[in-house]
Amino acid sequence: MRRREEYGYVIDVLPPEVATYRLPARVRRDFPHDATYVHVVGEEYFTLLEATLKRGAVVEVGERVYVGSGTRDKIDKIVRRVKYDELQAQGRENLAVVIKKLVNEREGKFVKWFNEAGPITIKLHSLELLRGVGKKKLQEILEERRKKPFTSYDDVKQRIGVDLAELVVDRILRELSGSDPYYVFTIPPSQ
Repeated sequence: MRRREEYGYVIDVLPPEVATYRLPARVRRDFPHDATYVHVVGEEYFTLLEATLKRGAVVEVGERVYVGSGTRDKIDKIVRRVKYDELQAQGRENLAVVIKKLVNEREGKFVKWFNEAGPITIKLHSLELLRGVGKKKLQEILEERRKKPFTSYDDVKQRIGVDLAELVVDRILRELSGSDPYYVFTIPPSQ
């Protein structure tokens, strides 16, 4: 099953000369040279996309835009999926801000994951993919969630002293940067 983004958040607006030089010649000829390009992060799977805006459309960094397969109001075409290292410095900074916002807005989703996360292999638990969670902290978390499921980020912080939102943001950014072989919250680049 192919997972597609329906909505995303603009993390950078690129002038055409910056965006088009990276495209292969066969792709470049299909896109207008005067188009405005944007980098967008998907709100569901955190997919990094490059898109062109419709003529006359204006967007702001941080703005939510429709990127699905239906009629789009501001986005003209999805050009391609981009890698983290292709983002400009400002785009990377904006990405971190947007991801933090999304993680805070979806507290229930990530607390549920924290309550239900299981082992990946015999020797590795998915909670250990969070920075700072080793075998000792893992046992503490598992013991606490056996007593009673966690109900919020604050509940996690009070009971085990971990800022779950911060750990999830860090995990998503590490997955997007490709610095880890495991993907919990994002889609691997090859899919």
